Amino acid sequence: MSSLPGSREPLLRVAVTGGTHGNEMCGVYLARNWLQDPGELRRPSFSAMPVLANPAATAVCRRYIDRDLNRTLTLTFLGSKATPDDLYEVKRARELNQLLGPKGTGQAFDFILDLHNTTANTGVCLISEASQSSFNLHLCHYLQLQNPGLPCRLLQFEPHEAETYSVDSVSKNGISLELGPQPQGVLRADLFSLMRALVAAILDFIELFNQDKDFPAFEMDIYKILGKVDFPRTTDGDLAGTVHPQLQDHDFEPLRPGEPIFKLFNGEDVLYEGDSTVYPVFVNEAAYYEKHVAFLKSEKIHVSVPALPGLTPSSTQTP
Repeated sequence: MSSLPGSREPLLRVAVTGGTHGNEMCGVYLARNWLQDPGELRRPSFSAMPVLANPAATAVCRRYIDRDLNRTLTLTFLGSKATPDDLYEVKRARELNQLLGPKGTGQAFDFILDLHNTTANTGVCLISEASQSSFNLHLCHYLQLQNPGLPCRLLQFEPHEAETYSVDSVSKNGISLELGPQPQGVLRADLFSLMRALVAAILDFIELFNQDKDFPAFEMDIYKILGKVDFPRTTDGDLAGTVHPQLQDHDFEPLRPGEPIFKLFNGEDVLYEGDSTVYPVFVNEAAYYEKHVAFLKSEKIHVSVPALPGLTPSSTQTP
């Protein structure tokens, strides 16, 4: 489970992106603040670059203009020939690739932290590709130790497509920070302050990593995405019901076979028919209605995480 096999290179080129979705307001306003005054993103061994990822969508407070930017950073889109008819987010994906990549090359940024809000009751959630688990698991563990009263969970996924597609996938390593619940287009002071503090802690972790701090082995629970569940629908494709009150706001809590997941408009309950306990995530997320997703199913896995190796001798000095 190591994203840094055989060596440990310092992370010197770091970016913090907000506004990948233009109506997720904590990241939007943090990015705008840091673009005016990036001082709090500086650390002795590196300085993180703030980026407003989707300026056109943030200007109109919409998730996206033409297509979801966080599904557009694939090598297929990035490598395709530009045309005047290209969708806005395709053009913006190429710009981000030029700024933070090129993706899949040694010139790409070492780390991207991409900031998101969700309408679901996820609390603090880090989202990581499985292939990048070692560093990101240590990062999550560090946040848990720094915030013992604040649940911080790591959600791990394997892209269904052959290519990765998120903004943070442009860098050599990256992670998304989800924080909720917060309505779309709304800025809550408590979540804004919490996200700001979490970003500071993540940058502190990178600084400790660069200073060759010892990160011993540990054990923790993580969540791995298994699939998605759509709403009940009529033969015309309209909603026939919505998330059941017993499931609403219970992200990351166990869902057992036979427990209710939907309440039909005729008053009937729809029960979960799986053969094992799962852990729903992004329950009733507003942005997922268009994707036909009522919630994601995940499994909880207890993992043993190896210690991070020391810095390689040739990489201990900042260039």
